[in-house]
Amino acid sequence: MLNFVYVKSMSDYRPYEIVKQPRHVPEEYKPKQGEIDLDTTYKRDFNSYKVQPVAIVRPLERQQVKKGKLDTVPTYKDDYQAWDVQKMDLCKPEAAYHPPSVKFGNSTTFQDDYIPQEIKPTHSFKPSFVFKSSKIPFSGDTSHRIDYIPHHLEMKFARPKEVYKPTSQPFEDLTTHRSDFQGLLGEMAKICKPAYNKVAQSAQFEGRTEFRDSFQPWEIPSPIVKKAPEYVPPTGGMQLSSTSHLDYVPYQANRALPIRPVSQRRNKNFPFQGKSTTKEDFPAWEICPQGIVKRQPQIANPSGKFDGLSTFRAHYVPHELIPTESCKPLPVTLRSSVPFDNVTMYSTEYTPKKQEICPASYPSPPGYVFENTNSQGHKFFRRITPAVKAF
Repeated sequence: MLNFVYVKSMSDYRPYEIVKQPRHVPEEYKPKQGEIDLDTTYKRDFNSYKVQPVAIVRPLERQQVKKGKLDTVPTYKDDYQAWDVQKMDLCKPEAAYHPPSVKFGNSTTFQDDYIPQEIKPTHSFKPSFVFKSSKIPFSGDTSHRIDYIPHHLEMKFARPKEVYKPTSQPFEDLTTHRSDFQGLLGEMAKICKPAYNKVAQSAQFEGRTEFRDSFQPWEIPSPIVKKAPEYVPPTGGMQLSSTSHLDYVPYQANRALPIRPVSQRRNKNFPFQGKSTTKEDFPAWEICPQGIVKRQPQIANPSGKFDGLSTFRAHYVPHELIPTESCKPLPVTLRSSVPFDNVTMYSTEYTPKKQEICPASYPSPPGYVFENTNSQGHKFFRRITPAVKAF
């Protein structure tokens, strides 16, 4: 697969006319003629008044003059006197250490405190392996033979086998599928298996297969190779100037001047009066607690004595009670002249079975072995499992 790349030359990029953006030129500041009155709303409305010095609330210091000599003994020295404490003697014994004359001559603490003792062999409590033969002959009695008490087994209860009785009615051999779904007549299924042609052993293999017969080879033309044109260098010299170098000429830019006015600070030496518009126009109001808003009753309270007659007694009209009619039929026995045939579905379809006797009715139930009796007097029996003979 061949990829073609289209290369644009400088002739495709044509310069366009560039319009210089207009820049906002600030207006020249012209001072106003005449003198400026420095009067403000604060000076016009709030006149200055004389301020009196604040009276000192702190009480005057009273100087107590005492005649006589000052006692400079503090309470600590007067109450807490120093005790005459004698120095206690040390209970530590004097170290009678003498350096040895021989190298490693002094004995260690282990050698001084731990005296070697004689090692005594421990007595073994393990019994000896000496076989002691008994002269009394072996009787052959064991605890199982002495304590075991043989019990007599009861006869096994054998239930008689029921004799099979065939029914007198013949078996219909007809199911719901056979009775409801009858087979539909149709054509016999045809065998799709191809006919089997026996190949003789003397026949030779032709060398033809289904793949060779169905897929015949065809000629594939060779791919066409496109020849690349030869590179022809352009004639003349190469211009190394770009659109940016030709159209965008650098120009000298002037520095932008700040637009904000020059701050004029004035020094004020007069004292602060401490008044504001909020304090003069919004004085503090006297707040009174609001009373309870109580609604006036629309119905006036009765002034006279209650006569004992309520609204229910005055307006209620008694009505006579009408008993409801019962829709329950009367208990009348129906008699029929037709005699009762005494034939029901239960009596015709029920097959009686042989009643089995409950094993609990026997004093000793057959097929069970008595085990124990609990604290409430209930007897527990265990069922005898029949023995299975090995083949």
